[in-house]
Amino acid sequence: MGPDKNAENPVTKINKWDGSAVKNALDDAVKDVLTKKYNYIENFALLDGRLALCGIAIIVAIVALLCDYLYPFPASKPVLLVCVSLYFFLMALLTLYTAYKEKGIFIVAIERDPAGFNPDLVWEASSYLKRHDDKYNLVLSVRSTATGNVNETSVTKSVANFIDINGIVIPELIENVVTSMHDSLTNQRKEK
Repeated sequence: MGPDKNAENPVTKINKWDGSAVKNALDDAVKDVLTKKYNYIENFALLDGRLALCGIAIIVAIVALLCDYLYPFPASKPVLLVCVSLYFFLMALLTLYTAYKEKGIFIVAIERDPAGFNPDLVWEASSYLKRHDDKYNLVLSVRSTATGNVNETSVTKSVANFIDINGIVIPELIENVVTSMHDSLTNQRKEK
């Protein structure tokens, strides 16, 4: 008995009417292309920034909870005021971080030169899917760590191009689009 083909490529079935689930499934398929087909190394620094802000906010909430538990309300009022203010500030900071720093980026991948002579390239993929819309917008960009030059390409396609009528994501169709975008950016870099 040969190896099970589905063991390495599990079928992703989603509720095709749930826009958030559709976007996340397509994002995961794009991520798989960059990390598995091209063997790029995923960089988690962007996600780590968000997790650090959330972790600090949780610590502030725990301090407020413990202080209120150990010293009931009238005595804990100053600490609670500081903790609530800090928590509000951290949530505002988190909102700004996700809106202006992350900008919908769901993967940052590093392309290293096998020989080690050329500088690293940083690939970023971001997407958005408007509410009650079937248009999946994918943006792929590449940045050189040496020069800082950024090349970017985008595509907008209906989610029906990637998902069959049963709600199963077809990775080959997404791979074709991502490969085309990747090759376009690679050719742009070589022409410069």
